[in-house]
Amino acid sequence: MKGGTFRNTQWDPTLLTSQIISMQCCVYFSLGLLVFVANKLAGDNYTLDHIFEYHEIHIYDLGGRLVIGAFVANAFVASLALWCIVRRAKLCLDFSCTFHLLHLLICWWYNRSFPANASWWLLNVITGTIMCIGGEFLCLQTEMKEIPVGYAALNQKSDV
Repeated sequence: MKGGTFRNTQWDPTLLTSQIISMQCCVYFSLGLLVFVANKLAGDNYTLDHIFEYHEIHIYDLGGRLVIGAFVANAFVASLALWCIVRRAKLCLDFSCTFHLLHLLICWWYNRSFPANASWWLLNVITGTIMCIGGEFLCLQTEMKEIPVGYAALNQKSDV
């Protein structure tokens, strides 16, 4: 019997893959809702271009600014998704980078060209940073909670 470890540290590809897929689904779903609201506020038609077309990231009109705001707001929602799905502070950077790398590949495929817009890159660096730091903060708050030991711990129900 192997003892003395707090967490199971075995590499579980099924868990990892399901967490990546769950993160992608949750973050794109919330981004879609936020961009939909932004488009309704701006009076624009809702298309996938606002999510994947890197030319849509601009500050020239209200629609572009609202789309940027939707991406930034979605970074905070993604932090909550990291906290709920990943639950490990040291994995938040990995999952944040994985999401943004897959987003880059999807945008590259959708546009049939590599994103060359500086505002697209700046927005993704900012949202990736917010997502990672926010997720780490939330996960650390959970990880730093006291673990009850002794007789009092036996009388309390555990959430494990």
